[in-house]
Amino acid sequence: MSDTAMVLAAGLGLRMRPLTLERPKPLLEVGGRTMLDHALDKLKEAGMKRAVVNVFHLAEQIEEHLAGRRDLEIIISRENELLDTGGGIKKALRHFGSKPFFALNADLPWLDEGEPSLVRMAEAWDKSRMDVLLLVMPSGKARGFSGKGDFMMEPDGSLWRKGAPEVKSHVWISAQIMSPEVICEVSEKVFSNNLVFDKAETEGKLFGILHHGTCHHAGTPEDLAEANRLLASGEGWAVP
Repeated sequence: MSDTAMVLAAGLGLRMRPLTLERPKPLLEVGGRTMLDHALDKLKEAGMKRAVVNVFHLAEQIEEHLAGRRDLEIIISRENELLDTGGGIKKALRHFGSKPFFALNADLPWLDEGEPSLVRMAEAWDKSRMDVLLLVMPSGKARGFSGKGDFMMEPDGSLWRKGAPEVKSHVWISAQIMSPEVICEVSEKVFSNNLVFDKAETEGKLFGILHHGTCHHAGTPEDLAEANRLLASGEGWAVP
């Protein structure tokens, strides 16, 4: 594994308005800590030495916040236009060398139980079989998800969604390991990670690993308030 990871923090946070009109979504707090710091904490726990953080919306606030961290070397990747998730990673690709690397969204906190999920992901990575490895949860166990799931998962861990039922069995909870080659192969400048996922699925190289713990998708102000309420009350994020 590369000892440098990516945290995606450039989005506009449209569904989180009006909170994100004056504060970028990654700096909104869950349990008294920003969602961006939750992501960076997990990377540090997994042994990362550096984190590339891409910024666009209210970039100065994120840069000022990150200046206070000393436990990780922070590399800012400032975007002059939104490059989407895949394009943002492609712009920063030189920092990861030729090794597979972590990429995390900065807006979906999770809590681990037992061995950290990122450590388990690194242990499960198999370059001979995988181009992408996603951290997933059964849809019924993931808090705050109002959609119909993201992927179907097979017993061997392979993921698929082409031709899948409308309601899918698992949701992706923001963490992934990627081979740099799958990003290099994309010619576009602006593109979504979904383009990479679709290609990996077609080639049988898209896999998932189950998260052991809880999560709460904080996509709207109401979701964020509920996530904090559950933590403050001691109820937690586990689905009853």
